[in-house]
Amino acid sequence: MPDLLAAALAHAARGWHVFPLRPDDKRPAFPDHTADDCTGRDPRCRTGHVGWEQRATCDPDRIRRAWSTRPYGIGIACGPSGLLVVDLDVPKDPDDIPPPEWAGACDGWAVFATLADRHGTPIDPFDGFGPDAGPRTGIDATYTVGTGSGGSHLYYRHPATGPELRNTTGDRGGLGWKVDTRAHGGYVVAAGSTVAGRPYAVSLDYEPAPLPTWLAGLLAPAPRPPRRAAAVSLPADRHGRYLAAAIRRQVAHLTAAPDGQRNHALFTSAVALGQLAAGGALTDDDVTAVLEPAALSIGLRHAEISRTIASGLRIGARQPRPLNGIREAA
Repeated sequence: MPDLLAAALAHAARGWHVFPLRPDDKRPAFPDHTADDCTGRDPRCRTGHVGWEQRATCDPDRIRRAWSTRPYGIGIACGPSGLLVVDLDVPKDPDDIPPPEWAGACDGWAVFATLADRHGTPIDPFDGFGPDAGPRTGIDATYTVGTGSGGSHLYYRHPATGPELRNTTGDRGGLGWKVDTRAHGGYVVAAGSTVAGRPYAVSLDYEPAPLPTWLAGLLAPAPRPPRRAAAVSLPADRHGRYLAAAIRRQVAHLTAAPDGQRNHALFTSAVALGQLAAGGALTDDDVTAVLEPAALSIGLRHAEISRTIASGLRIGARQPRPLNGIREAA
């Protein structure tokens, strides 16, 4: 445990937000349930599901308390840490072969090298990032971790401007075979940890380099067309005016949320309107109809939106807000 504690503190000292993983495992130690299964009975979820990303911290006191109790592995939450990590994996068995587009590639390094070459920054996939890699290859050397499976994690700084980058997976909307990325909403196993007895260790102890421009361009989400909130049938009286104003406030609150706080803003808006739904003034479908387009317009994804709205509605239902006694619209 002392080595894991020291490693966790060292990562936090770099500004990376850490959280406990189950010992010798990739899975988060807390919480023990997903957002979909959250009942709010866990004291930490009284105001809504709080997962590993929200609990990740740089606070040395919290880190000491956690890693002094069990030999937890170390997870790094990429979004709060301002990181984008490129995960270059290796085949798991002889039948794990590249698709035709990547024929001849032996692993994720080879695919990444091909992508870099296509964008004018050739690298040697078998040499990795040596001390002279930056000047020689045109791509900056960066903090690199060798994974337990024999792959590599390349740590880059998430761009300070532009869209919030999310996770990608291989050929399924990602960069290519055996190349995943982790950013907002994702985490990586940190150096100093083990998984199934295999260590994660630093291969190159540089500061994370800026994310290459060509790589940021490949990972940027496609622009979304503007979306308007769906019309919700409201009574033509003071209650209807109050509800219309409440909806406008929550949509404005959501669309004004900065990067990194958008999912939480969606949750709080769903709680607020969920209280009105529980009081009989709206339906759950009404809440979804007005919040979903706004959430999509700021870059949140369908699955994430559905889970967050459902969680907010569950929490809001605990404190119904009937409209009886309301005198005028806000």
